[in-house]
Amino acid sequence: MPDSRRHLHGVHTLFAAQALLAEGWARNVRIEIDPVGKIAKVTADASSDSAEIVAGPVVPTMANLHSHAFQRAMAGLAEVSGDGNDSFWTWREEMYRIVGQITPDDAQAIATRLYVDMLKAGFGAIAEFHYLHHDKSGAAYADRAEMSKRILAAGKTSGVDMTLLPVFYAHANFGGVAPHEGQRRFIHDIDGFEKLMAALAPACVEAGATLGYAFHSLRAATPDEMNTLSASLPRTGPLHIHVAEQQKEVDDSLAWSGKRPMQWLFDHMPVDQRWCLIHCTHADATEIRRLAASGAVAGLCPATEANLGDGIFPCVDYRGLNGTLGIGTDSHVSPSVVEELRWLEYGQRLRDERRNRLANGPHRSVGGDLYGAALKGGAQALGQPIGAIAPGMRASLVVLDGDDAFMDSAEDDAILDRWLFALGDRTVRDVMVGGQWRIRQGRHDQDESINAAFKTAIKKLARR
Repeated sequence: MPDSRRHLHGVHTLFAAQALLAEGWARNVRIEIDPVGKIAKVTADASSDSAEIVAGPVVPTMANLHSHAFQRAMAGLAEVSGDGNDSFWTWREEMYRIVGQITPDDAQAIATRLYVDMLKAGFGAIAEFHYLHHDKSGAAYADRAEMSKRILAAGKTSGVDMTLLPVFYAHANFGGVAPHEGQRRFIHDIDGFEKLMAALAPACVEAGATLGYAFHSLRAATPDEMNTLSASLPRTGPLHIHVAEQQKEVDDSLAWSGKRPMQWLFDHMPVDQRWCLIHCTHADATEIRRLAASGAVAGLCPATEANLGDGIFPCVDYRGLNGTLGIGTDSHVSPSVVEELRWLEYGQRLRDERRNRLANGPHRSVGGDLYGAALKGGAQALGQPIGAIAPGMRASLVVLDGDDAFMDSAEDDAILDRWLFALGDRTVRDVMVGGQWRIRQGRHDQDESINAAFKTAIKKLARR
């Protein structure tokens, strides 16, 4: 942590030779941080006197808007081929095997290590789309919020900012189909979910976390259940849902309602800026227009979508409509800012057989425009004052390695282009969240104990 010489009346001051501010790149920047971890003042073309001089260019930390922490335990375990028709639906069977074994201690160990890895990659805040609620038999724990509180504890230990999204999940398919055995740990009825939310409200206040909620999908919640919960739960905090991730989901929705899932959602639910629609992979032109016009966030997880063979979101068209987007790491095949943004751009390039698809116009930086878009959408999806270096925002910052020759020779958006398209996670040197250094020179101060607990959990869960 910074020493006492770097504090003046409770204010901690950083100095960066280059920093990405809300209005763009600036030189010789002083960032004053108040005692509660918010940015009090930002001054460009300033002196470094009495400030802590950081070791490279500074950018805001990225928000991760979609995480299933427990799935990190199965990374690499579903890469063995089956009958040649492997898909999300076959991958899901391995997920059910893993989820059937996880204890509360395991869940906390996995999430803590994952969140530290995310910090080391440049994420500063996480939206945990949390649906692993019950014990191995499917019964509620004595404390019905046990698993959720383990996620909050993982956030606190790692130091990441948290938006907790307890997930309502009641059915196996459209039309209220009964859940099957592999889903037993996820399932709630209305009353049980309302009680969970009531228990988590004070727990999130104590943990300093933002509380929202999620519907797993239109497969997993009926219209009546969605309407009942929308009316009974607080109308604050973000609201997320998986939608149109796979073609089978679209086909099943058409068979159920005569409408595609995104079409049904826009026709029947009040989708607005509070909402984040995860994946939207199989969206047609009309649905893309409606999504952009709604102000909701498209929650894109390109590395997972590629890993599962889901498809490619029509992001060029969506960006052309000024649609809001953010990124998440979902199943955590690679919990990396770089990999998500790189895959987002590269997917469009491969589909279109063209380069530089997601810049905002001619002579624009792809890295700069993509990073800025994901910062804005991520902050909205998490419901937190993050994503910009400006007064009133959380002091959550990434220091890139100024000793790297590529970084040392780069200026302005070329810094982001080199980080995202030429270098990678190793370029992240230091990470501050809420005014506290969480990563220093690539290390977390509890790496050893966090790694030991994770190793114990993962060895058990990897056994077949």
